[in-house]
Amino acid sequence: MTIRFAVIGLNHNHIYGQVKCLVDASAEFVSYYAPEADLIAEFAAHYPQVKLAHSAEEILEDETIQIVASAGIPSDRAPLGVRVMQHGKDYMVDKPGFTTLEQLAEVRRVQQETGRIYSVYFSERFSNAATVKAGELVHAGAIGRVIQTLGIGPHRMFGHVQRPDWFFKRDRFGGILNDIGSHQVDQFFYFTGSTDAEIVSSQVGNMNHPTYPEVEDFGDMTLTSDRATGYIRVDWFTPDGLGTWGDGRLFLMGTDGYIELRKYRDIGGRAGENHLFMVDNKGIQYIDCNDVPLTFGPLFLDDVINRTETAMTQEHCFRVSEIAMQAQAQARRLQSKH
Repeated sequence: MTIRFAVIGLNHNHIYGQVKCLVDASAEFVSYYAPEADLIAEFAAHYPQVKLAHSAEEILEDETIQIVASAGIPSDRAPLGVRVMQHGKDYMVDKPGFTTLEQLAEVRRVQQETGRIYSVYFSERFSNAATVKAGELVHAGAIGRVIQTLGIGPHRMFGHVQRPDWFFKRDRFGGILNDIGSHQVDQFFYFTGSTDAEIVSSQVGNMNHPTYPEVEDFGDMTLTSDRATGYIRVDWFTPDGLGTWGDGRLFLMGTDGYIELRKYRDIGGRAGENHLFMVDNKGIQYIDCNDVPLTFGPLFLDDVINRTETAMTQEHCFRVSEIAMQAQAQARRLQSKH
């Protein structure tokens, strides 16, 4: 059975990773729509053979399409997802999948009513081979039980990237902990086997961008569950000299060892991406993970066909998003004199 999918919303370049995920898993990309001419032109250069729809409604009403993927403006993602599910389709959306708890409540209601899949694409896990390999090792017991995670998600704000106006509006992007931090919340749940968590503390601040008063360029949070603790730090302070958008790292402390992931750059060391270091009772091991196959896409398509939850459970998706939004809402605001 060939699964057909379409795209609505091109506002974040994560859409290219989402499309690749589905195409690599043998889904058929049939059409796309966005209201912005410049984004359409850029996207069409990558996918000249794919049809540009006249409207979102044209895609939603096409009964031959089973999945809609989106990387629209964050505050628009959940309302679109409601419409997608009400039209009998499954939804793969860039993170954050929500910007308010009210949006989450509405999506939960519609998802229960329709039985469709609302999947937030946590790309720092799903599209990163080192993270996939770490999951294999952890679930095979390589470092025992994971009792603490430390995730850092630094990003570059400008450099060669042109940021749109919505990027600087808090009600549009949803806050730094909800946006970038949701990746790390997802990984805390996944690697520790937690199904719930308590927010011990959270804080956000605009530390060095007074020109954009609504921007949060720093945030952190501490989580605890009945199994583990986690610390998360996210920021927009990646210097241009790094050579990539961010030095994302994940540290997993187990009862019998630990793993460090240098996802996008091993500074001062090996070239490229997807570096994994593991220390256990036998010694130190380095694993180049670039050839590790990504599993989310095939599992997601299986779930679409079989109505299962093998790629990610619906409750995991919702609860991760809820924790990130709650941490954002209750965060202490740091004051900086710039």
